[in-house]
Amino acid sequence: MDGRIRANITQGTRVSIVLKKDQKTGTRTEGVVKDLLTSVPKHHRGIKVRLEDGQIGRVQEILE
Repeated sequence: MDGRIRANITQGTRVSIVLKKDQKTGTRTEGVVKDLLTSVPKHHRGIKVRLEDGQIGRVQEILE
C-alpha cells in the first residue's frame, strides 16, 4: 500500500519510515504507528507519523 495516502495508515499499522536524520541515506526504521502527524490527505514524500517508541518520520512502506 501507498505510504503517501493518509487513508491507508491508521494507529497500530506496522510501517517502514525514514527518519529526518536518515533522509540522505534512505535508511529505514520499522515500527507501529502511534500518531498521524500529517493532516492533509496526500503527501508526495510520505505521511509523517510518530511510532510507538517515539521516533518520527515519513512512511515509505506499509508492512503487512
